[in-house]
Amino acid sequence: MKPDESPPPSAWLDPASPRLFVHVAALLAVSVVTAAFGVVFRAAASFVFRHVFDATDIVSAFEKLSPWVRAPTVLTGGLLAGLIGVLAARRQGGQGVGGVMEAVALGTGRISLRSSLWKALGCWVAVVTGSSVGREGPIIQFGGAIAETVGSIGRMAPERKRILIAAGTAAGFAAAYNTPLAAVLFVLEIVVGVITLDVVLATVFATAIATAITRLAVGGGPIYGARTFVLGADFELLFHLALGAVAGVVGASFSALLSGVERGFAKLPLKQPFTAAGGAALVGGLAMLLPGVTGNGYEIINRVLDGGLAVKVMLVLLVAKMLATSLSVGSGAPGGAFTPSLFLGAALGGVFGDLLSRSHANAQGAYALVGMAAVCAATTHAPLMAAVLVFELSGDYSIVLPLLVATGAATLVSRRIRRSSIYMDELARRGIGWRMTWSGREVSRDPS
Repeated sequence: MKPDESPPPSAWLDPASPRLFVHVAALLAVSVVTAAFGVVFRAAASFVFRHVFDATDIVSAFEKLSPWVRAPTVLTGGLLAGLIGVLAARRQGGQGVGGVMEAVALGTGRISLRSSLWKALGCWVAVVTGSSVGREGPIIQFGGAIAETVGSIGRMAPERKRILIAAGTAAGFAAAYNTPLAAVLFVLEIVVGVITLDVVLATVFATAIATAITRLAVGGGPIYGARTFVLGADFELLFHLALGAVAGVVGASFSALLSGVERGFAKLPLKQPFTAAGGAALVGGLAMLLPGVTGNGYEIINRVLDGGLAVKVMLVLLVAKMLATSLSVGSGAPGGAFTPSLFLGAALGGVFGDLLSRSHANAQGAYALVGMAAVCAATTHAPLMAAVLVFELSGDYSIVLPLLVATGAATLVSRRIRRSSIYMDELARRGIGWRMTWSGREVSRDPS
């Protein structure tokens, strides 16, 4: 081995490695900065809701606004977010979770820190003005970007930098959702696609640090509050199996609609920021009638979990949110579709609970929890991550079996209908084929 060569990747956190201190310091820096970024992102959005809209969240803010003010608000935000997106696109580097997957899996993608910051700002503007996007994408991308920057400063070998980027991605997920185990599985099931000891160790430490900082700032409880799950009778597992199957159809339909809308906007003679403004105008029109479609879906999820919505309302919101998110993300508004998929699952599960089960007081909320995991699994093709995510959100062990049944069924049905997940679609648009097989992932530059 030459003096300037690094040891094999398996020695990344080896106690005998001469660069162990550098690796640990880099991991600590990435985790702390990513968690702080997530906390600031949340706090800045909350500040606007309180001091501009005099509300606690975006849905409450839009419910206070006149219907004739809602549409211009979303339109203005979409136009501004689109302008910021143009600035972000001028910087070379991967965009979104797909860019992180390319950087980790192939080692060829570059995640620009400046581009990530611009994209995060665009997402923040879109969120506080009512676009139907999730905030997880920019936070996850920022975690990967800061990891690449720190790895370059520390002169890490490419393989080690890729591991650090995976850890930064996990820290970003943990900062967004306060769920450390699901963050590790997000990286292993979605970003990396294979399990190696180095990635596991790096992501475990990163998520632990990021979660600790996040909980110190925003509280230690689940982001949707403590929820108690009740399985009325053993035969209700059949209902959860059916819920998972239907969730597979919903998840595949959502993924197809998202891709279709994006292709449709790409064919228009308009360019950014006008495509984002056009999508925002359509979302604003929906918000005039249904303010619940705004934001990432957090507020409506809580209402469904509390058992506070009628079946007809949940069905309408299910369809409207699917359309609003597809319009927002497909038109180019910076942001993710992960949390909106949880919204769809909560609405679908709430309908199941109201129609199928009268065995306990809040069947709507109980089935909504399982539905969240099921649709999430259907869109991401990551059943274990989705199940663990909702388990961490609920903290109730009795939900484990229904979660496994529903997420397994949802993923099976979704992959039968549509082989690609929302992230595989994103990679395909970048000219990268990503396919999961029994032996692991297969990645190529030709998506065919």
